[in-house]
Amino acid sequence: MTGVRPVLLVFDDAHERAMGEALAGTLGWGLDVVQRHRFPDGETRLTLPARLPPSVAMLRGLQDPNAKLTELLLAAGGARELGTRRLALACPYLAYMRQDKAFHPGEVVSQRHVGALLAQAFDAVLTVDPHLHRIASLDEVLPGRRGFALSAAPLLGRFVAERAPGALLLAPDEEAGRWVRAAAGAAGLDHAVCLKERRGDREVEVALHGAPVRGRAVVLLDDVASTGRTLAGAAQAALAAGASSVDVAVTHALFVGDALAHVRSAGVRHVWSSDSVPHASNCVSIVPLLAEALGPSMG
Repeated sequence: MTGVRPVLLVFDDAHERAMGEALAGTLGWGLDVVQRHRFPDGETRLTLPARLPPSVAMLRGLQDPNAKLTELLLAAGGARELGTRRLALACPYLAYMRQDKAFHPGEVVSQRHVGALLAQAFDAVLTVDPHLHRIASLDEVLPGRRGFALSAAPLLGRFVAERAPGALLLAPDEEAGRWVRAAAGAAGLDHAVCLKERRGDREVEVALHGAPVRGRAVVLLDDVASTGRTLAGAAQAALAAGASSVDVAVTHALFVGDALAHVRSAGVRHVWSSDSVPHASNCVSIVPLLAEALGPSMG
C-alpha cells in the first residue's frame, strides 16, 4: 500500500460533498462518500467504501451535533476496521466547545468530554475558529492527539476590505477581540471592541466603550452568530452613535430561529459568512485553510 494517496471521506450531505470535492481536488486526494440509511426507529446504518487506504481524513461539520456525533464516531470505528491507520477529522464547525468549566455544581463540562471522545476516535482534529476561552490550545481539548485550530478571520478581513474599503472592524464583545485584531491586521483596517453584559441566552446589553464609529462604515466581526442578540445590540449601539452603515461578517453562520431577522431589524445592511456552516450568507471559502493544514495533519 506504499504510495497510495490519502482519501477524503464525506457524508452524503450536499454542502459537505461540494466542499469535499473542492478540498480533495486541491490536495490531489481521492474522494469517497459515507452512505447513510435511517431506520424508522431513528438508528442509522452507515456504509463506507469496501477498501480504504492507510491514511484517511473525514470531513464533517458538527452543527446540529447530537445526531452527527454518533454517526461520526461510528464511521471512525468502521474506518479503523477497514485498515485505516492514520485518521484525521476536518471539522469546519466544532460543537460543544463553549462549556469549558462547571459554573454550577453538577454541570457537565461538555468541552472536556466531547474532546475526549474525538481524541479516542481520531489521530488529529482540524477545525475553524473554535469557541475557546480559558485554554490556550486545541491540543488541551484532545488528550494525546494533535489539534489544529485554524482561523477564518484573515480571510473575512480581506473580504471586508474589498467590499467596504476603509471600514472600521468592530468586535461585538471582548471575546471577539482577537478575531477582529487578526482580521484587521490581515486587511489593514482599523478596529475596536465593544463591551457586553449577558443577562440570559437571548438577553444582552452592548456598549461601544468609546469606539470611534461616528461617520464610519462599521463591520461587526465575530466567530459565531447563534441567536444574533449580541450582533443586534452592537449594531443598534453603533447606529445610535452615528455609524454611517453596519454590516456583519462571521465565521460560523448558525443563525438559530429568528436570529437573522432580528439582526436585520437592528439595521444591519449586509451579512457575510464563511462556508463552514451552510447558510445563504456564505461568501468566503474555508477550503484553502483546510487544504493547507490537512497535509501536515496526516504526517
